[in-house]
Amino acid sequence: MAKLKKWLGFAAIAFVAFYLLTQPESAAGVIQTGIGGLMSAADSLSRFVNALAV
Repeated sequence: MAKLKKWLGFAAIAFVAFYLLTQPESAAGVIQTGIGGLMSAADSLSRFVNALAV
């Protein structure tokens, strides 16, 4: 089972590398979307904590 996880990890890394090399514009869009989602989540969490503090 550990070998399967190891090979699946290698396959995932190879896929990401292939995607980055063949579709750099799309890959950049995916990264920007992910970062935007993280920033939105952080903003929401910040507003929640500030509402608790008031």
